[in-house]
Amino acid sequence: MEHLPHVGNAFSAAMTSQAEHNPPVTANASPTRIILADSQAIYRVGIRKILALEDDLRVVAQAENLQGLYAAVQRFPTDIVLLEGSLLAGTTNGIPDLLRKAPDMKLAVQVVESDESTTVELYRKGVRGVIPRSISPDLLVKCIRKIAQGETWIDNQSVNWVIEAYRSQALALTSPRTQPHLTERELSIISCITQGMRNKEIAYQIGTTEQVIKNYLRKVYDKLGVSDRLELALYCLHHQVLARNGVQANGSVNAPLAAVASK
Repeated sequence: MEHLPHVGNAFSAAMTSQAEHNPPVTANASPTRIILADSQAIYRVGIRKILALEDDLRVVAQAENLQGLYAAVQRFPTDIVLLEGSLLAGTTNGIPDLLRKAPDMKLAVQVVESDESTTVELYRKGVRGVIPRSISPDLLVKCIRKIAQGETWIDNQSVNWVIEAYRSQALALTSPRTQPHLTERELSIISCITQGMRNKEIAYQIGTTEQVIKNYLRKVYDKLGVSDRLELALYCLHHQVLARNGVQANGSVNAPLAAVASK
């Protein structure tokens, strides 16, 4: 049996020749590179044996904890990480951090039991598949291949959970009772934005600096979940943010949208 060398006891990498230790692949395709991240060595060994039988799949590294996985991802180019869900326990940025380090990498998380909140959150953060640890070997191979092809692996129950979560989110966004609270100053700045005013013009009108306006806008973007001035203007028009808060916009609001987009 092939033994992968350990580096700093954090992760082990396949350093030996592919020709010697991996089945041949077709001339026109490279094998899908996989990192196994699991706290149980026996589980990593079992998965690796299963994948070693497939010509198009290759385990390039193994990790026993999240820190080891970070190191492995930075050192070894990979297509898919097969991650034990419990390694994410106690962390809030584990998945975003991994995807920042390797934006093209795809994540599949294995869980002992599925629950609605955890499953929805994993998919929201960019995971491509949430699969049970009891999955059969042939189904695991199929799952990895589908994810490698850019698809999302999701069962019927998870589909229902995700759809319901987004339906609830949409209802919350349109419910006045759940609209984010905006201060009087923030509403004044939004009113100016919908009129197509520049930051410098807004600062002059309100009596502050351009940098302060920029700081306010960042807070407003975060509160409303928008990314730029045009999205902000469209959001406020659609949800009647100004009218609902008793703020009167000066002049026509629709006409300046082209100007808003160009700022």
